[in-house]
Amino acid sequence: MKNHLQDTTTLHNGVKMPWFGIGVFKVEDGPELVDAVKFAIKHGYRSIDTAAIYENEEGVGRAIQQGIIESDIRREELFITSKVWNSDLGYESTLEAYETSLKKLGLDYLDLYLIHWPVQGKFKEAWRALETLYKAGRVKAIGVSNFQIPHLEELMKDAEIKPMINQVEYHPRLTQKDIQAFCQKHEIQLEAWSPLMQGQLLDNRLLQGIADKYNKSVAQVILRWDLQNGVVTIPKSTKEHRIIENSTVFDFELTKEEMQQIDALNQNHRVGPDPDNIDF
Repeated sequence: MKNHLQDTTTLHNGVKMPWFGIGVFKVEDGPELVDAVKFAIKHGYRSIDTAAIYENEEGVGRAIQQGIIESDIRREELFITSKVWNSDLGYESTLEAYETSLKKLGLDYLDLYLIHWPVQGKFKEAWRALETLYKAGRVKAIGVSNFQIPHLEELMKDAEIKPMINQVEYHPRLTQKDIQAFCQKHEIQLEAWSPLMQGQLLDNRLLQGIADKYNKSVAQVILRWDLQNGVVTIPKSTKEHRIIENSTVFDFELTKEEMQQIDALNQNHRVGPDPDNIDF
């Protein structure tokens, strides 16, 4: 059951990960970023997602240290994710990238480390590095991001450890049912990035009607849909009132019919790059 902001899903290796967190994609390193992460921690968020390419790991690290002190919590209560970028994919280069991220974040370990994109010819060596880090106890869980079924199948042919997470673009216009089914079959937890489709769904009439019924916002309806589909979600916001609003999704439940209506909005439409055609 997902009844509280700090409720968790158990990954296939036994690690518990919050169903809900905050993402910091495209949030510039600086006071706004630090305040946003501190707001999130203050209001009960325990999962924070960043990446090397976001160029804000140092700010996230400062916010974590300040948030721990101000909210009187322990580091162990937080679940921190970062990702290795495409230019660092490779065995030794991924190990080095991990150390760089840790140093910038000011942490001794990460809870989750992901391969950011499935760059052909590179992601298998990077995965071998993640396995090394995991077996050495340097990271609590390892996974991938933006992997389609063929990428996952190729990775798992040679992997000693299967991914614990696959973080993908996921929203009502891109429901990715095939990937979700594949991940469920293989005990890989699906996680959503861009769950609100960068705001493009906020004036949708169907979603607005459902939101009005529950006296909620369209964003809250979408995030609730994520959770009821068994998908971990990490919406981004830098505004304290939005950070609070986004997390207030545990006091209502969508009906089966409403879930199906939202599913039917799917158009296989992406706001981000196509993982099968990576050119960066």
